[in-house]
Amino acid sequence: MTTHRAGETVPYTVTFLEMTERPNYDWPHTPTAMTGALLRAEAPPVWYFRALYDAVGRDYAWTDLHAIEDAEIDAWLKKPEVALYSLIDKGWPHGFFLLDWSAGETCELCYFGLAPGVVGRGLGSWMLRTAILTAWAQEGVGKLTVNTCTLDHPRALIQYQRHGFSVVRQEDRTRVLARDWTKAQD
Repeated sequence: MTTHRAGETVPYTVTFLEMTERPNYDWPHTPTAMTGALLRAEAPPVWYFRALYDAVGRDYAWTDLHAIEDAEIDAWLKKPEVALYSLIDKGWPHGFFLLDWSAGETCELCYFGLAPGVVGRGLGSWMLRTAILTAWAQEGVGKLTVNTCTLDHPRALIQYQRHGFSVVRQEDRTRVLARDWTKAQD
């Protein structure tokens, strides 16, 4: 593991992926390790979305939303084309995904992830497959997009590809870290 300090500039690569037809797999069975539920948040408050974003993204240097005003996030979350789903188990959020159908025939899987301590229990594949099929269940969807980067979980890219996404392009970028960050090894 490599630790980078707040204020340090780190290079990373963003990979953009898409899926142009609904995959032929069925809805997944709920993992035996889960006793909770996947719930759609109705008009979620910004603080709740930020809490999920921080819980899931803390280990992967997710900080972009910290530069966006609450009013802008609130307006986005209240759009009827945006849906936030929380995986609640044992009384607390284990992960979430957010879908945005506002770009016509294209749905974007904007955010996806599990909280620390939950990775490795079979919930990620189940939740990703559920997110994908939920996106395609909306009438008129012709494409599903997602992006990930080398700051994310080391298996994120391969998981998206295993579930049917194809890489369409990559971009090299840099970011100044807002807080200390330890990169997990592949």
